[in-house]
Amino acid sequence: MKPNIGQGDKGETSLFGGKKVSKDECQVQAYGDVDELNSYVGLIRAVNKHEEIDSLLEKIQEDLFVLGSQLASTENSRLPQLTKDNIKFLEENIQKFEKDLQELRHFILPGGSQTASLLQVARTICRRAERSIVSLSKQKQLDENIIPYVNRLSDLLFTLARHANKSENVKEKEWISR
Repeated sequence: MKPNIGQGDKGETSLFGGKKVSKDECQVQAYGDVDELNSYVGLIRAVNKHEEIDSLLEKIQEDLFVLGSQLASTENSRLPQLTKDNIKFLEENIQKFEKDLQELRHFILPGGSQTASLLQVARTICRRAERSIVSLSKQKQLDENIIPYVNRLSDLLFTLARHANKSENVKEKEWISR
């Protein structure tokens, strides 16, 4: 794939399907946030020491490419779509990783091990992407699976962060209001 050098110098970009839009459009913001999340998940994979988390994150990166392409396309696109099975996959993994964790009784401070800390940052990027996608959904009809997928993904990233801390014997720090 050859880069389109200089074609965005005037503040426009092309969606899948060829339509040109301004780079500050809500649609561009939404798929840009998903792209940032996907890149950050790649960073986590580069430093993560947990094989089980790595294979899960690789699958999530593949899903994020599907999601990003959905968000970057025009209505007539025939690109792959997220399905209820993608959402079910996230839910099953949340349950799988939660079963060995203590129930939360307080908020916890984001942090702990390097992997857990990076997963917490990814969770916040995911939440920002979700807000951008919700804003876009007010302007453009989106597939019904997109918002639930991103919502569950942020929950899974939180659960994985807690799991990483537990596997590395790093105690979670509860936040207790003073």
